[in-house]
Amino acid sequence: MGQKEISNRIEYLVSCVGEFALRHSLTNSQAYAYLKRFLGIDFLMRYYEAEHQLSIDDAVEDLTLICHRNGGKIV
Repeated sequence: MGQKEISNRIEYLVSCVGEFALRHSLTNSQAYAYLKRFLGIDFLMRYYEAEHQLSIDDAVEDLTLICHRNGGKIV
């Protein structure tokens, strides 16, 4: 993976965490901790190729569902 690809993935992850935080009235730190704990970050890393082609709103919906399936209480 090249430097540009790594940079794109980081930018996408930061955007998703930020939008998740806004949607669920969390700080960015709280959102990151929640997504990390309930496997949302792992999901984004694993399925980046598909997820980054969707809207950020769709990605936040997917993150909410994935985290809920893994024990998270935010719906």
